[in-house]
Amino acid sequence: MKTPIHLYLFLACIFAACNATEEKQEIDYSSYVNPFIGTDFTGNTYPGAQAPFGMVQLSPDNGLPGWDRISGYFYPDSTIAGFSHTHLSGTGAGDLYDISFMPVTLPYNEAQAPLGIYSKFSHEDESASAGYYQVRLKDYNINVELTATERCGIQRYTFPKAEAAIFLNLKKAMNWDFTNDSYIEVIDSVTIQGYRFSDGWAREQHIYFRTRFSKPFEKVELDTTAIIKDNKRIGTATIARFDFNTQEGEQILVNTAISGVSMEGATKNLEAEVPENNFDKYLAEVKANWNRQLGKIEVKGNNQNDQVNFYTALYHSMIAPTIYSDVDGAYYGPDKKIHQTDGWVNYSTFSLWDTFRAAHPLFTYTEPERVNDMVKSFMAFHEQNGRLPVWNFYGSETDMMIGYHAVPVIVDAYLKGIGDFDAEKALAACVATANIDGYRDIGAYKKYGYIPYNVRAHESSDNWSLSRTLEYAFDDYCIAVMAEKMGNKEIADEFYKRSQNYKNVYNPSTSFMQPRDDKGNFIKDFKADDYTPHICESNGWQYFWSVQHDINSLIDLVGGKNRFAQKLDSMFTYHPSSNDELPIFSTGMIGQYAHGNEPSHHVIYLFNAVGHENRTQEYIAKVMNELYLNTPAGLCGNEDCGQMSAWYVFSAMGFYPVNPVSGKYEIGTPLFPEMKLHLANGKTFTVVAPNVSKKNIYIRSIKIDGHPYDKTYLTHEQIMNGATVEFEMSDTPKAIGVIFEEKE
Repeated sequence: MKTPIHLYLFLACIFAACNATEEKQEIDYSSYVNPFIGTDFTGNTYPGAQAPFGMVQLSPDNGLPGWDRISGYFYPDSTIAGFSHTHLSGTGAGDLYDISFMPVTLPYNEAQAPLGIYSKFSHEDESASAGYYQVRLKDYNINVELTATERCGIQRYTFPKAEAAIFLNLKKAMNWDFTNDSYIEVIDSVTIQGYRFSDGWAREQHIYFRTRFSKPFEKVELDTTAIIKDNKRIGTATIARFDFNTQEGEQILVNTAISGVSMEGATKNLEAEVPENNFDKYLAEVKANWNRQLGKIEVKGNNQNDQVNFYTALYHSMIAPTIYSDVDGAYYGPDKKIHQTDGWVNYSTFSLWDTFRAAHPLFTYTEPERVNDMVKSFMAFHEQNGRLPVWNFYGSETDMMIGYHAVPVIVDAYLKGIGDFDAEKALAACVATANIDGYRDIGAYKKYGYIPYNVRAHESSDNWSLSRTLEYAFDDYCIAVMAEKMGNKEIADEFYKRSQNYKNVYNPSTSFMQPRDDKGNFIKDFKADDYTPHICESNGWQYFWSVQHDINSLIDLVGGKNRFAQKLDSMFTYHPSSNDELPIFSTGMIGQYAHGNEPSHHVIYLFNAVGHENRTQEYIAKVMNELYLNTPAGLCGNEDCGQMSAWYVFSAMGFYPVNPVSGKYEIGTPLFPEMKLHLANGKTFTVVAPNVSKKNIYIRSIKIDGHPYDKTYLTHEQIMNGATVEFEMSDTPKAIGVIFEEKE
């Protein structure tokens, strides 16, 4: 019997469709992720396992304190002293390392504090990818594998034939952390639960846990000691030891859920997310989760290191903020009470001074649903703490850094029509936070129109008066834009006026932003390249440009486009002398430009504003190719919860949000021949640059949807409409002002 031709065609179509699906599924984006990038030098990242934005960050700890080990792990080290469930990604503050397990065989190695029980390891016996980490503990011949769900960590230990033990240490604290109290309760031969309360950067932090072993322990020992503070007992430090007899190759799983609410909450999280003793299942699930996330942006090119750098950067941008509510919606608030969400997910770990610049604008394209929940998290925090967060995590306000940068995140979401949060309440929270006179020098800012360097609010641990003035002015602009869009002219007028306060610290005689006292006098003997207490982690060169909302007026202040261009050129060519001792945050230096710290991140793109687009393209390519590398020391500064990486993601796509609430993205230079951004509305925004290379970094012409384009920026509307941007690239720059029209 012959098969009809139409059936052949039907089968051929099915076969082709299957092949297309298989081909698409064959792209394993997680394999392009190198979690070791940033674990050396100043990156302060960790290599462990985590789900996207997961509450659990299950990662190895070297066991020693220090600034280099703020994430718990420093690539040059050779010891591991535990695998704990909470870590900070690329910050400058050392906290967390909660619920730390360590497998051993007897007898085990124990050094004096602070290292304690440990093992040697080698990077030759270590591997990691998105959602997975593996290492062999050399001293015990134990292979450790880690994976995670959003609220649970799953560890798989492969033992030799031995008398073995697994330690759970709730006593040890590193860096800024201090154990206030801890508790371990044995439920049955495979189940334990408890908590660890601590103080550190997160004040009064509560972590509850529930752990299920895949094999009954033969014996358990609890070692408890009193915790004394100010000559009073405040709690108990607890270390548990669980004994096992293991056969060669025997595997034991340690499944742990955490909660900020209660042991019952941790139990619910464990039952919901890890009901089985099946490491491979949860590894496959988290890998699929990461592939869905990373696949939202497709890049194609012939340079594998560029692809690894890109997808690792995208991965790092999705490490924080972190989920901070249980599966039932309960969470621990800043008022130290338990609260309940209504169908949304509460988030924490907001490094807003860093991430408002690029990470949060990136989320509006890759994570719009999470953006809605993050805004709701801000509003709940405002209700429970009396103000929007500055740098909050684990139900605590750290009061770290400056500005009220929850504001631009809220405003950007509102202007882009994201979510269903209450805009009236959100605006009210923004205005209220910007008017707390007794908090963080806001009263002085409102009184003088700037923050005098000799007038300090009581609670301010740092002066940073000049930087505070500039940051507040930008946030005020954001409030004004939102109020204007909502038709509230009174608030808009008030905050537009406040947004001009940056002009009050501009000194025309030096052509720099300069600290002033309460009498209006500029500080004497000011040197722009000095690092002073009046400027936040930067100098006068680096903070001068922090007027993202009003670049045209900044150009006028300086004396016009030619003077502004000259000043920009000097920024990148005035190099520190070999004798200068730069602070730890001044890394990735090009002249006075410090890519290793956030205030500089938008500055390269400002050449566009004065017709020197070739300089933007040149320096963007230099930073992408020289300061982001596929090595452990491949980040030139702190990762800072995703901002360092979000800069790279945007820049590699060919554009960047200089003003994060403008809806405009300044064009730089693309890194890949093709990039596709798959949007939640079902459309795909595409950037193609067929002849781009390490030499062909200059743009000769631009087309959008086939039509010539002469602007220096792309718009949010173009992105959301799924436009196709085509760059013709060259190895030589065009004459100044030829590519784009004269700026307004």
